[in-house]
Amino acid sequence: VGASLFASNIGSGHFIGLAGSGAAAGIGAIAYEWNGMFMVLLLGWLFLPIYISSGVTTMPEYLQRRFGGRRTQLFIAVLSLSIPGMPCVPGGLAAVIYTDAAQTAIMLAGALTLMGFSFAEVGGWNALMQGYANAIPSVRVPNTTCGIPRDDAFHIFRDPVNSDLPWPGAIIGMSIPSMWYWCSDQVIVQRSLAAKTLTHAKGGSLLAAYLKVLPFFAIMLPGMISRILYTDEVACADPDLCKQICGNAVGCSDIAYAKLVMELLPAGLRGLMMAVMIAALMSSLTSIFNSSSTIFTMDLWKSFRSHASEWELMIVGRVFVLVLVLVSVLWIPVVQASQGGQLFIYIQSISTYLQPPVSIIFLMGCFWRRTNEKGAFWGLTVGLTVGCIRMLLDFIYPAPPCYEEDNRPVVLKYVHYLYFSVLLSFITLAVVVGVTSLQHSFHPVSHGLDPNPGPNAAMHAQTIALPPPCFTHGVVFSGPPGVSPSSYYCLSIIMTQANLCVTCPKNADPELCCCFMAKFNSTGV
Repeated sequence: VGASLFASNIGSGHFIGLAGSGAAAGIGAIAYEWNGMFMVLLLGWLFLPIYISSGVTTMPEYLQRRFGGRRTQLFIAVLSLSIPGMPCVPGGLAAVIYTDAAQTAIMLAGALTLMGFSFAEVGGWNALMQGYANAIPSVRVPNTTCGIPRDDAFHIFRDPVNSDLPWPGAIIGMSIPSMWYWCSDQVIVQRSLAAKTLTHAKGGSLLAAYLKVLPFFAIMLPGMISRILYTDEVACADPDLCKQICGNAVGCSDIAYAKLVMELLPAGLRGLMMAVMIAALMSSLTSIFNSSSTIFTMDLWKSFRSHASEWELMIVGRVFVLVLVLVSVLWIPVVQASQGGQLFIYIQSISTYLQPPVSIIFLMGCFWRRTNEKGAFWGLTVGLTVGCIRMLLDFIYPAPPCYEEDNRPVVLKYVHYLYFSVLLSFITLAVVVGVTSLQHSFHPVSHGLDPNPGPNAAMHAQTIALPPPCFTHGVVFSGPPGVSPSSYYCLSIIMTQANLCVTCPKNADPELCCCFMAKFNSTGV
C-alpha cells in the first residue's frame, strides 16, 4: 500500500517538472513534497478510520452517505473526473497496486543511480552550491535578470511578498490543496481503502511519508546539477535560442532531467532510466484512470442505471478508461501552451484554484457534524465558481516572461496563487457555515466508533449539538456505522418546559431512521 501511494504520487511530472523547477528556481518547490509527508499521515490517522467505518468505495459515495441527496455526490464525481493506462483496462485495482510496488522499486533504483552519477560529476554538495550560483547562460536578454539564479535558491521559506513561493503560502496555502490530494482524492484514498486492515493502511501511510523524503535527493538536486553542467541549454534565457533548443520560448528548464540522462549516463544505464521514467508515467496513468473509472461506474453510471449488473459495470469502466486515454492525448497541446516553462509549478497553481473548496467540504463533513447537504453543496458551488474565475483570468492573462513588464490585473499580479488558496478556503468555509446555520435539516452521520454494534448500540451513540427543528436547543444521537435499519437511531431531543419533542430530520433516509413523537409532563412520559 505504501509503495502504491508513492508510485501513484510520483509520476513523469516529477521527473520533468520537479527537476525543472530545481533547475529554474532552486529547492523551494520541494516544500510541496515535504508538505505531503504530513498530509499522508493525516490520511492514515484521521480520515481513513472514518472512510473505512463508513464502508464506502469512492469519495463521492462518502459525501452521499454523510449528507444525503445526490447533487453533492454527482458534483464531486464530475469534478474528480475533470481533474485527472492500458494496464487498468484488464486488471483492475489489484493489478495496479502490485504493478505500482514493482514500479516503485524500479523508479528508486534508477533515480538513485542517476543521483550518484550526478554528484560524482559535479564534485559534491559544496560544488553544487557554488556551481549553481554561477550557472548563468552566455546568451541573455540585455538589461534584464533573465537566466540569473535566484539569491534564495537554497531556501525553502522565502520572502512573504516578493518571492516566487512565499513562506506563509508554503505553510498554509500548500496544505489545503495537499489535504485534498492526500486525504480525499480517489486516486490516493482508493489504495488505502484496499488495505487488509486499518493498521495495514496506517503502515502504508507511514512508509509513503518516509519515501516522500527521496524526491529532494533523487529528482530535484539532479535537476539543479543539470543546470550547472549544461547551463546554456537548461538555463537558456534568450527566447529565440530557447525555441530552438526545446520549442518553448519561455524557458527549457523542464529538459533538465532528460538532458542529464542522455548526456551523463552510459548507454546501458540510459535504458534503465528510460524504463524508470516510463514506469513513473505508467504508474500515474494507471492510478488516475483506474480511480476515474471507479468514480464513473459507481457514482455516475449507477445513478442512472441502478440495476446494472457487475458485467455491465466492468465493461462500462473499461470503455471509460479508453475514452480518458483519448482525452488525455488531445489535452497535451493545451498543457504545452499554458505551462510557461515550469510544468510542476503550473500543475500546482491550477490545483489551488480547484482543490481548496473540496478540501473544506470533506474537512467539515468529517469533523463538524452540523454540516448539512445544502451547506456543503453551496459552499462547493461558490468556492469552485470563484476558483474557476481566477483560473480563467490566469489563462487570459498569463504571467509575462522576465524580459516583459507585468501588466496583468491586480488580483493576478499581487495575490499569489498560494495566498489565493487560503482566501478561497475561507470563502468556502464561510458559505458552508452560513448556509448550514440557516438550515434546520440534518442528515445522520454514517460514521462512528464501532462498525459492528451490539443490541445496546443506542446506549453508545454519539452526542452532537445541533439546532433542532422544534426549538432552539437540541441533541442528536447518531448511531455507529453498520447498524441495521431496524436499530439505527436518529433522535433530536428538545426539552422545553412541559414538552419533549423528538423528530426525524428532513433529509434522513426512512429506512435508516426510526422517528418518534412524544410529550411528557412533570409526572412522567
